[in-house]
Amino acid sequence: MITRESLRLRSITIMILMAILVWSATLETCIARRGRHWRHHHTSSSSLSDSLSSKKPKTHESNHNNHSHKSKPKPKPKLKSPPPKSDDGSPIVSHPPPQVQPPPPPLLPLQPLEGSQEFNVLDFGATGDGMSDDTEAFEAAWASACKVEASTMIIPAEYIFLVGPISFSGPYCQANIVFQLDGMIVAPTDSESWERGLLWWIEFTKLSGITIQGNGVIDGRGSVWWEQDHPTDDDFKLIIPLNNSVQEHPPMPIRNKLDWMPSIKPTALRFYGSIDVTVTGITIQNSPQCHLKFDNCVQVLVHDVNVSSPGDSPNTDGIHLQNTRDVMIHTTTLACGDDCISIQTGCSNVYVHNVNCGPGHGISIGSLGKDSTKACVSNITVRDVVMHNTMTGVRIKTWQGGVGSVKGVLFSNIQLTEVQLPIVIDQFYCDHSRCRNQSSAVAVEGVTYEKIRGTYTVKPVHFACSDSFPCVDVQLSGIELKPMQLQYHMYDPFCWKTFGELNTPTVPPIDCLQIGKPARNGVHSDHDICS
Repeated sequence: MITRESLRLRSITIMILMAILVWSATLETCIARRGRHWRHHHTSSSSLSDSLSSKKPKTHESNHNNHSHKSKPKPKPKLKSPPPKSDDGSPIVSHPPPQVQPPPPPLLPLQPLEGSQEFNVLDFGATGDGMSDDTEAFEAAWASACKVEASTMIIPAEYIFLVGPISFSGPYCQANIVFQLDGMIVAPTDSESWERGLLWWIEFTKLSGITIQGNGVIDGRGSVWWEQDHPTDDDFKLIIPLNNSVQEHPPMPIRNKLDWMPSIKPTALRFYGSIDVTVTGITIQNSPQCHLKFDNCVQVLVHDVNVSSPGDSPNTDGIHLQNTRDVMIHTTTLACGDDCISIQTGCSNVYVHNVNCGPGHGISIGSLGKDSTKACVSNITVRDVVMHNTMTGVRIKTWQGGVGSVKGVLFSNIQLTEVQLPIVIDQFYCDHSRCRNQSSAVAVEGVTYEKIRGTYTVKPVHFACSDSFPCVDVQLSGIELKPMQLQYHMYDPFCWKTFGELNTPTVPPIDCLQIGKPARNGVHSDHDICS
């Protein structure tokens, strides 16, 4: 007989067995779930770490002198797969890998913040006190700007930067870099900085789309060079003082050896082998030699630029063009000790207008053909120019013995004030004490002078052309030049082997011009003819 007590005992036993079975099943599920959780956590952490390492932005150094840039926020990494869920649908949270702290930045940052287009030289260690050498800071700033297309290198206002000879070069630079010059850059004046002499001080080479702009100043501090040199322009021989009291080469002061500078004088600012060059707004002053030079460049624009040096500073051309084409120069003031603009061999398609020139030696084509070389210049326009107190006005000068040609030249609407020699063609140019006569010459053909008016102090017109290669197709109209008796002898217009036409009466009468065309005495070979 089953008693109540036995039934109760059986029921308790069954309940205990069922509890044991339920607990066992739950334990297996939990263990299995933990195993899946561990495997997924390990895989997800590894994938996230790889994702961060591949997408993590480069570490950027902090900027110097509190000129810092704001960095962009770091993008949040995307998970490659959705987070796992438990059996009841609740997400299983995995912990991200620990963050790695970047190393401390160096004093001079090697590159700017990502996405920034401006590179301030102060951020690269420049002091701007005018005494400390900032050359390395400029080089570092350029190296960074060079890597970013359409970047801007900034030379801020109210600072004076002492910079030694430096080259900002390509050809691996990105295009369309802007050199924003608002401060002042000054050259060193100790001979050690120049070694045995350099041809340039600041150079931009092999660049595409380079712009120099701003209200800043480039000061070559050239007086330490000028004292040991003297002018060498051959056309000084045409200017004879009334009392013969002016010495051709006045004695130079005795200088301390510690002040000695190399005989090779540098150009202040030079562009070489570059395309699409713009220079605007800046002032270039007191260059040891030429102020602004373009060599082997294409598409050059210069406007609203000031060049300033004393009128007696030797060989300090304002703008010098050589082997350069497609040039426009306008709205610019040039005061120097040599040619305001010098156009040399290999130049074509040059357009100059709205320029103030003086003091200086005027606007010149040449000298060309030195040492029997070939020179080719074509399609040159100079118009709407004001010249005051210059040695020459508009001039073409070539050496005997050269070959090639100058053709397609227009000088128009030139206003002159106290210019010694307003109109000059000189095919016997020589800056030595003596040059031997040679029959070959750079041919001059197709030169037009129109609306050239003002005052002169020595000779209104000087045309000295080659016997073998006379000047041909010289056109004159609207020439009105009146004398001002100053300290020099006065001369009438001079012409030699010059052929062309007087399209209007001239003041004074230029009776020496020969009408028509000459029979050529000399013939250039095909190799010597410009294409």
